[in-house]
Amino acid sequence: MSHDCCGGDHPSMVRTTTEKAPLNLATSRVADAMTAGLISCTPDTPLREVGGIMARERVHAVYVFDYGTEDVAELWGLVSDLDLVAATSGDIDERSAGDSAVTPLVTVTTEDSLARAAQQMTNYSIAHLAVLDPATRLPVGVLSTLDLARVVAEEKSDSTTSRHTTRQHEPTTTDAS
Repeated sequence: MSHDCCGGDHPSMVRTTTEKAPLNLATSRVADAMTAGLISCTPDTPLREVGGIMARERVHAVYVFDYGTEDVAELWGLVSDLDLVAATSGDIDERSAGDSAVTPLVTVTTEDSLARAAQQMTNYSIAHLAVLDPATRLPVGVLSTLDLARVVAEEKSDSTTSRHTTRQHEPTTTDAS
């Protein structure tokens, strides 16, 4: 049995959204595209637990905060889903967030341009940037390659379109008999 991808639309398979003004890599700021808030753990968090945090929170990265001796949280590093997968080649139960975190952390501020952020990701071959408040230098969110992909997908020379339709298709199955 196969499903026709071009036939009638089933109401549960079509999502329509009203479009905001499109963002642009050259002129938009990090604050326009970032995800506010951070999912975090401490350096001694077992790596398997970090994987659980990623799965539960549906994120691709967990920031690592070190509380040091003064109980002041310092943004220390990041464990990405790729770091987690790479750790499975060894004994993941012997690893912690601190063992696998990428340091030093690459950051941008909410006021930086998306073009600068994209260049940082390219220069350092990373998929996540910690976003800092420019006044306090405290973390306020994250910018990922997926956030930038959304911006690139929304960029257009003609902004007269007011709706996008995305179709979700059921997987095609074949009858083996």
